[in-house]
Amino acid sequence: MAACTHIDLAQLQVPNSYSNIYKDECTLCFDSQDSPTGLDVCLTCFNGGCTDSQRSHARLHYSKTQHPIVLNMRRILKEQPKRRSDDGSPPPPKISKLAIAAESDEDKYEYVTKAKCYACNEAEIDTSNPLVSQVINAVVNAQSSAKRSEVQAWEEEVTACEHTLCLEQDAPKQLESQQLAHCSECDLRENLWLCFTCGSLGCGRRQYDGSGGNNHGLEHFEKTGHAVCCKLGTITPEGTADIYCYKCNDARLDPNLSDHLANWGISVSNQQKTEKSMTELQLEQNLNFDFSMTTEDGKLLPPLFGPGFTGLKNLGNSCYMASVLQSVFDLKTFADRYYDSSESHFKTCSREPAVCLDCQLYKMADGIWSGRYSQPKKQDADSEGLSQEGITPSMLKALVGKGHPEFSTMRQQDAHEFFQYLTSAIKKQEKSNHSSNDPTALFQFELEQRLQCTQCQKVRYQRDVASDLMIPVPEKVIKEKENDKDTTKYETVDLYKCLDMFTAPESLEYNCPSCDQKTQVVKTVKFATFPEVLVIQANRFKFVNWVPTKIGIPISIPDGPLTLDKYLGTGQQANEELLPESAPAAAEPAFDQGALDQLLAMGFPENRCKRAMMNTGNSGAEAAMNWLFEHMEDPGIDDPITAEVSSAEPSAEQLELLTAMGFSQAQAKKALRETNGDAERAVDWLFSHPDEPVDDEGDAGPVTKPVVGDATLPANFDVKSFVSHKGTSVHCGHYVAHVNKNGQWTLFNDNKVAAATTPEASSDAYIFFLQRHR
Repeated sequence: MAACTHIDLAQLQVPNSYSNIYKDECTLCFDSQDSPTGLDVCLTCFNGGCTDSQRSHARLHYSKTQHPIVLNMRRILKEQPKRRSDDGSPPPPKISKLAIAAESDEDKYEYVTKAKCYACNEAEIDTSNPLVSQVINAVVNAQSSAKRSEVQAWEEEVTACEHTLCLEQDAPKQLESQQLAHCSECDLRENLWLCFTCGSLGCGRRQYDGSGGNNHGLEHFEKTGHAVCCKLGTITPEGTADIYCYKCNDARLDPNLSDHLANWGISVSNQQKTEKSMTELQLEQNLNFDFSMTTEDGKLLPPLFGPGFTGLKNLGNSCYMASVLQSVFDLKTFADRYYDSSESHFKTCSREPAVCLDCQLYKMADGIWSGRYSQPKKQDADSEGLSQEGITPSMLKALVGKGHPEFSTMRQQDAHEFFQYLTSAIKKQEKSNHSSNDPTALFQFELEQRLQCTQCQKVRYQRDVASDLMIPVPEKVIKEKENDKDTTKYETVDLYKCLDMFTAPESLEYNCPSCDQKTQVVKTVKFATFPEVLVIQANRFKFVNWVPTKIGIPISIPDGPLTLDKYLGTGQQANEELLPESAPAAAEPAFDQGALDQLLAMGFPENRCKRAMMNTGNSGAEAAMNWLFEHMEDPGIDDPITAEVSSAEPSAEQLELLTAMGFSQAQAKKALRETNGDAERAVDWLFSHPDEPVDDEGDAGPVTKPVVGDATLPANFDVKSFVSHKGTSVHCGHYVAHVNKNGQWTLFNDNKVAAATTPEASSDAYIFFLQRHR
């Protein structure tokens, strides 16, 4: 084995704690260390490339970067001995952080590595060079980029609060073992919370199903005002534990945990974690939700494999993302855009693959549609014959969610919100690429809003571009008897009834500019145009005692096409007179329409919703909802909302920020004026108004806005797929996707893919993807 002459020219570097090392799988496809020829990790930039003879993305990386020295890493599964405890039964798993089994990869796999040089035609090289040896050891022992992202995402951003920082405790005393054995008010011995102020021990909150506890910890806070408590079973020798503040109503960090426990005679170093943390329990609850993979007569659904039938592994709470990706990438527009031309993009892209959204979307399309990763895995006791290895969407998730307060975490999220965020990210990417082939355009259409004053009968029309529709679900309770007991069920509704309710006339109070007085106006919303794919979210959630609760109303799944002709607006008619334009007044601030719709769906008045969003910096529905709860009694909460439009010209820095993203100077100026000079909101405004016409001065020109969507009839739609949610909240439970593939319904349940029976009605259907039938 000769010494390689290219080592000194390769600019090898030892990775540090901030280096991203892509050693789990190829950055351009889903081939991994488990592939027969392994994975090549670049020792200059730590990119991971596959070594398959037909793809060879590692060689492509070399041809683009001229980084010749790589470490080939191959992982081989070891034969696992069956361990038994003294009594012959399997030993209980050790509880560890995040409920991840304590067994390491080194216990399960054997690793084979070798260094080689692409400039020497992939010849194996001598690793006695001190720098080469140091880099190889660092790469082998370092945490991979995927694993590091996963750990960081699991780590919730728990911070200290004034109540933990300024905690005052009663006089120190030693709590006896019997005082720590069970709740002070009942006999519960698990899920016990120690009050840091007085040392009282109370059980946890009672959950919806009656589990969890008897609320004695909460009741103690309500009686005494002692806010900070600690879950006893989660204390570790390293000095960590679950801390909760009842006043903040959130998990908190206690920087002085050891001292606060010592006040009650508890030594951290002697503690052993015996119960799951709140994060672990949430993960377990989400994973326990499952959809039946059997037919009504108990037979297993037949598994499906091959192109288009690739499952996505659950990263812990990623089913919301997997179900949306399966529905979106099944659409021909997305398959054509990202699968057919993936290799040509890889060859020409100048960005690092792991941080290029286009590369990761091409990679996802290849993973789903190539069939390469949709092979039955060796059956085991848990597979039920349905599992395949599938693909791990961790790289796309990390990239899309980067910087987002929710999607960057491993917590469960709302699938509809993720769909909106994903399509917005793709739209931004296409805009920056100056592309005319934006696949998200197939979701766009226009809504027509019609107002008619009931006094003067004059009308006003407004058209708005939308990419999805949130529709109400009519609620009709049916009382029945089962086993001599009264039961409550809901009448099955169809999508027509939901759309009828959405387009029904609504009476509102209105300051009529023609009557010059306050009158009533009838508002109706219909389609001005139709999209190629209509995305509908069924609003199944409502507030019950101020808690968002899912209402399981069955929605029938149509077997044939839906005809939406009657929901097309007519525009101004010859016999209609338009309302005059209102006198110029202070403009209302711009609001995030998606977040506003969510708040309205919860039953809050529109004016209050807007005020809450304005006071929380337009930072989302959750922040606005919390503000509303805290300010329900504020005087003036229902006062009209106006904001003075800034007359100042946008700054050079603001214009430079927007033009650097590919927008013209005129577009940047108009967006900044529309958002009162807020650059961040201006970016959102530009992407939500992609076709807004502007003249050279940045103001709306006289040209007619281009029409988005198609108003031709008939407007017939087939249900192409739907995403279902089982659980009580969109942030808790499990998502799956049903996709109609050429008449055969297919169930995508993470990495389980099976032929499903034809659905008739579903009380879990949450998002519908309707394909226009031509």
